[in-house]
Amino acid sequence: MTKLLQGLALLSALFANWAGAQQLNIQITQGVDNPVPIAVVPFGWQGFGTLPENITSIVNSDLGNSGEFSTIPERNMLSTPHEQGEVFYRDWRFLGADYLLIGKIQRSEGSALIQVQYELFDAVRETRLVGEVISGTEAQLRDIAHQISDVVFEQITGIRGAFSTKILYVTSQRVSDTLTNYQLNLSDADGGRPQVLLESREPVMSPSWAPDARRIAYVSFESSRPRIYIQDLSTGQREQITDFPGLNSSPVFSPDGNRMAMVLSKDGNPDIYVMDLNTKQLRKVTTHFAVDTEPNWTPDGRSLVYTSEQGGANRPQIYQVAIDTGFTERVTFEGTYNSKPLMLPDGKNMVLVHRYDTADDFHLALMNFDRGTLRVLTDTVLDESPTLAPNASMILYASKSGGRGILSAVSIDGRVKYQLPVNAGDVREPAWSPFLD
Repeated sequence: MTKLLQGLALLSALFANWAGAQQLNIQITQGVDNPVPIAVVPFGWQGFGTLPENITSIVNSDLGNSGEFSTIPERNMLSTPHEQGEVFYRDWRFLGADYLLIGKIQRSEGSALIQVQYELFDAVRETRLVGEVISGTEAQLRDIAHQISDVVFEQITGIRGAFSTKILYVTSQRVSDTLTNYQLNLSDADGGRPQVLLESREPVMSPSWAPDARRIAYVSFESSRPRIYIQDLSTGQREQITDFPGLNSSPVFSPDGNRMAMVLSKDGNPDIYVMDLNTKQLRKVTTHFAVDTEPNWTPDGRSLVYTSEQGGANRPQIYQVAIDTGFTERVTFEGTYNSKPLMLPDGKNMVLVHRYDTADDFHLALMNFDRGTLRVLTDTVLDESPTLAPNASMILYASKSGGRGILSAVSIDGRVKYQLPVNAGDVREPAWSPFLD
C-alpha cells in the first residue's frame, strides 16, 4: 500500500460513519481550446463479484473535468486491450487519441486486497510512458483511481496532479424563517464522498488546512460568539484556541504549521495577530486604527498579506507586513476594492478578489508583483473566498448562480472553468488541502 493510500485510509476510516453531506458535482463551463485526446480503456476485472467503484469512470471524469483532456467514448473504441501485448497503436491513432491508458484489476479468492495494474502509452510515438501495480482494499478503489489520474496528468502536462487531494467547504440550508442549518464538510477534490465534520445551528466559517493536512482550523459560533478551533483529523479531537471578546476570525496556519495568523478585536479594533501554537502566546502584528482582516502568509513565512481600509474612503486594499520588523507597505493600487489575498508558492503572484469600479461585480484576479500587472480571471457573480490547489494550477472559490451560493473553479491562466453546485442550500468558504503524502 502506498503512503498516499495510507493517509487517505486514515481519513476514510475516521469519517466513514458520518452522513448527510450534500454531493458536489463538477459542471465544466469552459475548457482549453485544444484539449489532449486520450483513450481510457475500461479496466479488465479478473475476480469475483462486482466492485463498488468503477475505476475507469472515475479516471475518465478526473481527466475530462480538468478541462485539459478530451476522452474517447468507449463506444468508438476498436478494441479493449488490458496489457501492452494487446495494444495496436494504429487503432488509437485512427480514433485521434494521442495517449492510451489501459489496465486490469485482480483479486485472489479469499484476499481482501485488490491489485490494480495500469499502463500509459504515447499512441503517436508508440512508446510506453509509465506503468504500476497498486494494491488496496475495496474502500480504497476511489483513491487508487485518483492516484492513477494524478500520474497520467503529470506525465502528459508536466504538472503534478491534484485529484487525490481533499476540500473543505461550508453549506447552509434554511430550515425555517428563524432557523438555518450549517455544516462543515470534507470531500474528495471532485466533490465525491462528502462527509460532515461539524453540524450546527450557528454559523461555521473560515476553514483552513495545516500544511501537514492532518489538522484543520475553523471559526464556529456554536457557543454564541465566534471562537477559533483546531481539529485533528486522525482522532477527531477538537481544541478551542481563542475565547476573546469580539472578533475571533480568519485563522490560517503558517507554512511550517507552528503558528497561526488570525483576526482579533479583543482590544477594540480588528487587528492581525500571530499565535505560537505550542505556547499559545500572541503577537500583535498590525496596530492601525482601520479594520485589518483576511491575513495570509507569504511562502517564506516571514510576512503576511492582508486586507485593510487604512487607505480610507471605505475602499479596502491589500497590504504586506513583515512579522519581525512590522514594516508595512501597500501592494494594490488598481481598482476600488481589493481583498482576500492569496499568495502563490512562487512568491511572485497573488490571487485576490478585485473590483475595478463601484458599479462592477467582484471577480478573482491574478496580480504579478514583478510586472505590476493585474489580470481578471473570472466572470461569475459575487466571487469570494479563493483557495488554491496544491499544484497551483486551479483556484476554487465561492460565487453565486441562480440566487444560490455555489463553488466555482478557474485555472490560474483563466482557460479552464467549472462549477460545483449542491442540490439544495448554499455552499461557500472552500479550502483546498495540501498534497496528502
